[in-house]
Amino acid sequence: MSDCYELNVAGVTRQLPIIPISPELAIASFVILGDCELVTAAAPLLAQKLPKVDYLVTAEAKGIPLVHEVSRLLGLPYYIVARKSVKPYMAEPLVDEVVSITTQKAQTLCLDGKDALAVKGRRVAIVDDVISTGESLSAIERLLEKAGAEIVAKAAILAEGEAAGRGDIIFLEELPLFPL
Repeated sequence: MSDCYELNVAGVTRQLPIIPISPELAIASFVILGDCELVTAAAPLLAQKLPKVDYLVTAEAKGIPLVHEVSRLLGLPYYIVARKSVKPYMAEPLVDEVVSITTQKAQTLCLDGKDALAVKGRRVAIVDDVISTGESLSAIERLLEKAGAEIVAKAAILAEGEAAGRGDIIFLEELPLFPL
């Protein structure tokens, strides 16, 4: 197996290191934090594929630069971040638990009560950098359903592994998994 995977997305090429995450599996490490070139190239392509929405929602933290840029392009004044812990400033937060492929342990996702009120009855898209097992996506869906939002799209730059075969997500490119 090569030490890197060459990714081409939105006209940008990156060499992604292949990192073992278990004795049986390795992933190509895709991190958009700090990658202005990739985010600004991918965001317009993703924005074009989205239906009309009132809000974009992402999980803390890697999806934040992408959801920021897509929101800006769509003319949305505000986006929502599901945080990884309840913060003292949160009033009546909604909470769910998730185990994702990259964290491999239980994590909390929280939606601030004011954000829950904002999305009630509104058209919402969930946006992230990568959708793999879909566990984080499902946790955000549950939070938004509790809040009464209408989820009209689920989107990412990349769909990893079996997620690429899902018909319910929007993505720009596939990212393979690497069995060991």
